[in-house]
Amino acid sequence: MNTRKYRNPVGVSKYTGLALISPFIIGALLFIVYPFICSFVVGLTDSGRFAGFENFREMLSSKDFGQAAGVTLKYALILVPLKLIVSLLVALLLNMELKHIGIFRTAFYIPSILGANLAVIIMWQYLFTSDGLVNQLLEAVGLSPVSWYGEPNAAIFIIVLLRLWEFGSTMVIFLAALRDIPRELYDAAKVDGCGGVRAFFAVTLPQIKNVIFVNLILQTIGAMQEFNAPYMLTGGGPLGKTRTIGMLIYEEMFTYGSKGMANAVSWVLFVIIAAVVALMYKLTDKARRDA
Repeated sequence: MNTRKYRNPVGVSKYTGLALISPFIIGALLFIVYPFICSFVVGLTDSGRFAGFENFREMLSSKDFGQAAGVTLKYALILVPLKLIVSLLVALLLNMELKHIGIFRTAFYIPSILGANLAVIIMWQYLFTSDGLVNQLLEAVGLSPVSWYGEPNAAIFIIVLLRLWEFGSTMVIFLAALRDIPRELYDAAKVDGCGGVRAFFAVTLPQIKNVIFVNLILQTIGAMQEFNAPYMLTGGGPLGKTRTIGMLIYEEMFTYGSKGMANAVSWVLFVIIAAVVALMYKLTDKARRDA
């Protein structure tokens, strides 16, 4: 019996693997590691002169940074749980074997494709202006109109609602995990007398624990880096009550021209995100190992 032989065009040596991944290594060094180091170095300067950690000290004692950090954490604490819950509920609905279910899956993903682009922002502003559609509906049912852009909590709400509307990517990850759960587990649960709700807590949640954690990490990082939605919707107002750390970085760089301070704030944001993610890993370690 003839054995088919394959010829390796790149040859075989102890350096072959390194040669094959060298484009990725070079790209990572040029576009990730080098800018990362440069950002830290620039953060130690002020108007082109070396200032040590003066930018970091000034920033940490600044009321603007404290307010922006508080807004960022508040925004993440509201958005992330809501987005995970909504995404999981929709994924459960779309996991049903229904006729033309593919159309519904596509329709629910469309908002994530649109994102916070200009057309969506204009639509959102039309909905939530003082005489917008939402206030007209409130008045129609006898409720007082809301100053969506004048009240801090209302302004945060419309930003959260915009990002909550873009749940498609999170939903797709949940849907893929749900479809990987063996059907036999549900059949066994049904034999044991489990209803739909009990099967969800006894079968579904334990099977997708790790996926929930992945989505939690991804959404937390995204929320803490938020810039587009508050910048385009509220501009950080009223009185800086919706100004995130991302907006503060932008203002330091492009409004005040302080490259050193902007990079220092970026590094502090990186440290905060890393600390939050590490804390999440620590708190969920046992649950993930038991999954």
